[in-house]
Amino acid sequence: MQANKKQRLFFLPIRHHSLLCFLLRRTILPMAHQFTTSHLKDSIDLFRYYKKLAERAMEQCSDEQLFATLDGESNSIAVVVKHMAGNMRSRFTEFLTTDGEKPDRHRDSEFEGPAKSREELMAQWESGWTCVFSALEPLNDGDLTRTVLIRTEPHSVMQAITRQIAHYTYHIGQITFLVKHFAAEKGNWKSLTIPRKQSAEFNARVTSGEASQR
Repeated sequence: MQANKKQRLFFLPIRHHSLLCFLLRRTILPMAHQFTTSHLKDSIDLFRYYKKLAERAMEQCSDEQLFATLDGESNSIAVVVKHMAGNMRSRFTEFLTTDGEKPDRHRDSEFEGPAKSREELMAQWESGWTCVFSALEPLNDGDLTRTVLIRTEPHSVMQAITRQIAHYTYHIGQITFLVKHFAAEKGNWKSLTIPRKQSAEFNARVTSGEASQR
């Protein structure tokens, strides 16, 4: 059915080029922005968008750079990933029924003894995100007003989700900064969003339906 839908699109007259691009974007690009009034759906979409953004960044650095620090106070990408994974496991395991700060979580240890390889690092990364999506995908917007605890403080589910979006994008920004720093040294950084001096071109592509802001 999906394939037939795509095939029919190509028989649209040329004058409907913009509509064609718009429909293809919705049909082919799963990460494309979609209008929604659902806070839950948009939150899950944002989590997936920023997860992928971080992965595209980490693909641009060498294995050695995943474990490099800029100074004595900085964290490596591997340490940031370990911390994020630990936070995700704690916050989203039994999300609705237990405190988000689990008694077996040792936050300070998340900043020590990071993964030893890219494979181990990515396994931690995927394990953490699995906790996030496994907790959120079964929910509906009616659950957003329910109460969950984080360090004994009550949060609505909506507050807890928004809190984690802010937390994870903060750390993904750190990952991106580090990768860009390392890649720029060799002049091979590939922009994850809009390249420099290409804003007008990108705006035109979004307007025509050839690209999406997300």
